[in-house]
Amino acid sequence: MFRLLLWAALIAAAYWLWRRATRPARPVEKPESATPMVRCAHCDIHLPREHALAQGERWYCSQKHLEQGAKPGAR
Repeated sequence: MFRLLLWAALIAAAYWLWRRATRPARPVEKPESATPMVRCAHCDIHLPREHALAQGERWYCSQKHLEQGAKPGAR
């Protein structure tokens, strides 16, 4: 019984090595470029810069927060 298990393991290992050697290498996927993020000056939430509203050097997540302005002690 041990010999049968040994042969099965050897055949499985040989098959695995053969498949690994004959398969083409997978191309390395490059991650997409990161989207610039900004922080809302009112609520400190981070959001993509393309969705944010700017007022001077400050960014806001919504028109309501833009109208309310920065919270006290904001950077």
